[in-house]
Amino acid sequence: MDLVLDHKVYSDIETIMEYYERVASEELADEFYLELRSYMVAASTRPESYAIRYRDIRRVNLERFPYHFLFRVVEDTVRVLVIRHHSKHPDFGIRRR
Repeated sequence: MDLVLDHKVYSDIETIMEYYERVASEELADEFYLELRSYMVAASTRPESYAIRYRDIRRVNLERFPYHFLFRVVEDTVRVLVIRHHSKHPDFGIRRR
């Protein structure tokens, strides 16, 4: 399946990576990105293996970092809607299409 990111997801990634660079190191920010990217590829390869959390929206938890992303399948495309910290309100980002 194709993988498409909502335009705001790029800002989500940038904000998270800037945070890790500021409080830790550029290496940790890069490790975050690599883990995120690997899970996005996995979601685009086998989207049905992730549980539906709200209507048609599925959630993928990162293993090492306290973040997850939400996605939906639209025809033959996995659309990533938001990347958010586990402590964010459950409604944050679900209105993105």
